[in-house]
Amino acid sequence: MSSGDRAIIVSALKHAAPYIRLFKGKIFVLKIGGEVFADPAQTRAVMEQVGILHQVGIKVVLIHGGGLQSTELARALGMESTFVDGRRVTDGASLEVATMVLNGQINTRILAVCRDLQIPAVGISGVDAGLIRAHRRPPVERAGDTTVDYGFVGDIDAVDADILRKQLDNGLMPVVSPLSCDESGVILNINADTVAAAIAAELNAEKLILATGAPGILEDINDAHSLISYVDRAELERLKTAGKLADGMLPKAAAIEAALTNGVSRVHVISYKLPDSLLLEVFTNEGTGTLVVNDINALTPEEQAGDSR
Repeated sequence: MSSGDRAIIVSALKHAAPYIRLFKGKIFVLKIGGEVFADPAQTRAVMEQVGILHQVGIKVVLIHGGGLQSTELARALGMESTFVDGRRVTDGASLEVATMVLNGQINTRILAVCRDLQIPAVGISGVDAGLIRAHRRPPVERAGDTTVDYGFVGDIDAVDADILRKQLDNGLMPVVSPLSCDESGVILNINADTVAAAIAAELNAEKLILATGAPGILEDINDAHSLISYVDRAELERLKTAGKLADGMLPKAAAIEAALTNGVSRVHVISYKLPDSLLLEVFTNEGTGTLVVNDINALTPEEQAGDSR
């Protein structure tokens, strides 16, 4: 190893040390879109970063999606997938697909990679031990006098955070599938961003991090270079009203709003496509994506100075 390489390593460690001290023992809730886990190399790359957070003492709860795989399996079975405002409509057949994909395929694959990386992960869904209590969403009225029945989609009533705390306190990392059921045992599919926001609020998480395919929140959805470095709730609402949040970003915006309203002070939207984006977001001021807070005036000078994303 050259002296230059050694200097880079030492500098990186010194730079990260204050963040490690700040976040050690704190809870991060991380939601990763299911499309990551369709690729073994991407899966390993992102889970290596999660493993580092765990190893430096950050308590991580990982919630995964599975939309891409559910859509692909449904198509292979001759079924059409329907979305309204970025949210999946789940009929009986679609629910069977979601259950197979989320609990059977993706959750198990993540746990297998964690085992290889020596991350002590445990798989769990909202059904387990009543982690997530939910009810079936009633038909929703939309503009134009139309009504949408989302089928077997759940709205969250409560989260039993003690179930997750017990795992975290025992050094384990929960990997949560966003399925739940109602009081009579009917399985319900819940948007993973919504689940992540509810869990982050109940755990009083230090951060909620949403890893998606987009670079973050964009001023122009057609321009990947229009990344907004940090934004508050009022500006997020302006973007939504102006139609600048579309498709999958709409449920994310709702989840961000819910998390901030219920006590989570920092929500990060990052891209899993950017190498080491999770580590850069956590251990540098500059970060890589969009930081969302209740009020921009509450940002530290360091966070505002880091506007070079």
